[in-house]
Amino acid sequence: MRAVGCVRQIDKLGRLVLPADIRKSLNITDGEDYVEFFVDGESVIIKKYRPSCIFCGSADDIINYKGQTICTSCFDELKSN
Repeated sequence: MRAVGCVRQIDKLGRLVLPADIRKSLNITDGEDYVEFFVDGESVIIKKYRPSCIFCGSADDIINYKGQTICTSCFDELKSN
């Protein structure tokens, strides 16, 4: 993990701003992408959210089918059965 070296204050509603250079380095698009939060001991990890297939866990070629995220490989396999 690399240290970036920036400090941000959390506002009264619990919000914080991810600095533009961090959003840019993680390819996070404002108003379009999501992030997910993890707690590891006393650390909070923020990671760009990448949906994955409910069957195989792959994050490649994801489609939304009836409210579920499925990769195209599993979707094609389901269609053939």
